[in-house]
Amino acid sequence: MTVTLHIDNTVHDYDDWKAAFDQYERFRADNGVRRYRVGRVEGTPQRVLIDLDFDDRTTAEAFGTALASVLATPRSRAMVIGHQAWLVDVVEERDFP
Repeated sequence: MTVTLHIDNTVHDYDDWKAAFDQYERFRADNGVRRYRVGRVEGTPQRVLIDLDFDDRTTAEAFGTALASVLATPRSRAMVIGHQAWLVDVVEERDFP
């Protein structure tokens, strides 16, 4: 079963945030992220939704703890206005051609 860490961020500047996000590619890979999706809410470009997929809940929970230390850095606090995150158990997934 896949577990998704769903993150809802509000950022000051998307381009600055995205540049910082890209610098953590190795961190995500080393901490069990299998894939991710980044989206922006239409009409609210500062609101960024991130889904990080993991193989299991234990790995996702550990990543959430590690992520909290990243978000506590002065750089992150300067970029992120608001942050919420929760774990989602993916119970069904289907692709259509």
